Amino acid sequence: MNMRLAILIIVALCALAVAPFIGMDTITPGDAFMGDADSMNRIIFWRIRVPRVALGALCGAALAVGGVVFQAILRNPLAAPYTLGISSGAALGAALYVRLGFAFVVAGIAGESFAALAGALGAALIIYGLTRVHGGFSPSTLLLAGVAISLSLSSLVLFIQYSANVYDSFRLVRWLMGGISVVGFGDVISVLPFTVAGIAIAWVYRHELNLLLAGEELAQSRGVDASAVTRVLFITVSVMVGGVVAVCGPIGFIGIMAPHICRLILGHDHRVLIPASAIFGAAFLALCDAGSRVALAPAEL
Repeated sequence: MNMRLAILIIVALCALAVAPFIGMDTITPGDAFMGDADSMNRIIFWRIRVPRVALGALCGAALAVGGVVFQAILRNPLAAPYTLGISSGAALGAALYVRLGFAFVVAGIAGESFAALAGALGAALIIYGLTRVHGGFSPSTLLLAGVAISLSLSSLVLFIQYSANVYDSFRLVRWLMGGISVVGFGDVISVLPFTVAGIAIAWVYRHELNLLLAGEELAQSRGVDASAVTRVLFITVSVMVGGVVAVCGPIGFIGIMAPHICRLILGHDHRVLIPASAIFGAAFLALCDAGSRVALAPAEL
């Protein structure tokens, strides 16, 4: 298993190293490192390609680990940030920002990102409140509340899109498609603390996740407060995913696919699964974005 993990890490790091050179025009290592400092290829490489790959890696890692945690605490293979309403909350926040005509930037971060983060956190609080009203924090109640909120918020987003003008409707569709097109490292820096803190806390609870995956009764017999652990991880991952989705949009496939692919390769032990999913999700999203740059060249998908 350790050999498989090592191979996965090496392959993922190689993919991340290669991704910045892929695009509409291939940039050679000579252009990136030894060319004229003011050359167009070098500016594109360091100001656009490298930040874009870095942002993709951070977002992919966060979404993948978010999927791992949600699937463990809910003991449901379909659980992910998108199915639990966190991404839908972010989409509603962004939709309201666009529809109401707001336009502001704070510390180099667009107001749309703040609105999306507020929407994601609001959705998480509503889901949390619904589970508390039910009298506990059980996985089944949490999952049902998440799915119900996700569907409700998605319908509101569609209503806002339907009532918007052509320009605002296009902006909403573009944001809902997701993407990591950036210039400079501003968005990378804004996402970094969410990703690092969220993954670190998930790693701290790796043993509890193993026990929860085996069943709540077994976890409690081993001294784990299942309700408290579920609450902490749900809030932590919701904040992490909210911060990521606010920048990259509701990219849903990473949180579902990456954890299951890593489970097929490495098994269910979260001591291995969490770092493996983080590195695989990082490389996977970065490569998908690299593919989007060349699939319809000279246009960008």
